[in-house]
Amino acid sequence: MGLHLPRWVWIGAVALACVAGMVNVIGYLGFEHQAVSHLTGTTSLLGAALAHGDLRAVMHLWGMLIAFCLGAMLSGLIIQDQTLRLGRRYGAALALEALLLLVAIPLFKQEQIWGALLAATACGLQNAMVTTYSGAAVRTTHLSGMFTDLGIGLGHLLRGMPLQVRRLTLSGLIISGFLGGGVLGALLYRQFGYDALLAPALLTGLTGTGYVAYRQWRSPGTGTETGA
Repeated sequence: MGLHLPRWVWIGAVALACVAGMVNVIGYLGFEHQAVSHLTGTTSLLGAALAHGDLRAVMHLWGMLIAFCLGAMLSGLIIQDQTLRLGRRYGAALALEALLLLVAIPLFKQEQIWGALLAATACGLQNAMVTTYSGAAVRTTHLSGMFTDLGIGLGHLLRGMPLQVRRLTLSGLIISGFLGGGVLGALLYRQFGYDALLAPALLTGLTGTGYVAYRQWRSPGTGTETGA
């Protein structure tokens, strides 16, 4: 089955993958060395903490898992749909993500775990927002699915089966966006510390603004918009 997504989804997915790459690397380079954009490693660390009876780590890691899920819950409350289409409240969700990242900056500077929790909430919100349609073909805060799609595509190519060029191209673009965001985030963190989070917050805000402008251009005066 082919992958047919509007152009604005492709652009937004790559931009948001870059955002997630920046946020994750800044969180990892920070005082807790905690990845914030995905939960697999966090869950593994939680298992190790439970096995060793490290109560502080258990509470911290549980908090990260809950924060990410809370972000996804907020996305569900705001967007209220499982169909990716213009007219949903993506602008509001992106604005909230930018706000979460901005509020996280002073908390990170004070070495409070709430900074990481807010960053994880922002990532959960973002990841849920871009998967509000059947098939969940797009993930922007982690890359396991993207690399899996690439591997499957290569296997099909070796067997002489039809290649899903669109899906593989999207996977490659998201991987590149996340990696590029990681490089940029590390460079910015080395120069500006936690103020480097201003970059993904700004990019998120601009993506939201661009979405709203595109939505208005595509649907001028139709009266069918259901939210910001």
